[in-house]
Amino acid sequence: MPSPADGATRRPPAEPLDETLNGPSPSPAAPVRGGGRERWRRWRRSRPFWGGLLAVLAGAEICAIPLAPLEVMLHQGIAGVPSVLLGIVMIMLGISVWVSPQYRSLAGVVTTLIAAAALVMSNLGGFLIGTLMGIVGGAMMFAWQPVASPRPADPAPPPPGTTGA
Repeated sequence: MPSPADGATRRPPAEPLDETLNGPSPSPAAPVRGGGRERWRRWRRSRPFWGGLLAVLAGAEICAIPLAPLEVMLHQGIAGVPSVLLGIVMIMLGISVWVSPQYRSLAGVVTTLIAAAALVMSNLGGFLIGTLMGIVGGAMMFAWQPVASPRPADPAPPPPGTTGA
């Protein structure tokens, strides 16, 4: 086996693909770092959380307006059905992007289109608040990218003429 003095360097073993995307997995013997707050932070940062939250809130707002008392809303009739359906679909898209972040681009585009459709079909998209939150949430979902954890740098080989102790 060649020694480091001969100019040969050791290469660290290749990391599995899962570790490069999600960071190194803790070994079973290692204690779990951090409490619930640290786990929550890691979970939240590993998916488009804020875009999904805005989509859920926008869907709830669009869905709740037709269900308001008659004093708040004028007579709806059959026009309240698309509002409720659009709101439910937006809520489902926001939750699905939390569960399956790999579908973020599809969920983001569909959320934006539904929010724009709610502007016409649902009381100005929940008095514009639901439409604006839905468009911003869909854009945030579409734009989110997972961050690969930085790989540790390979140690530099010793300069020539020095002995490695």
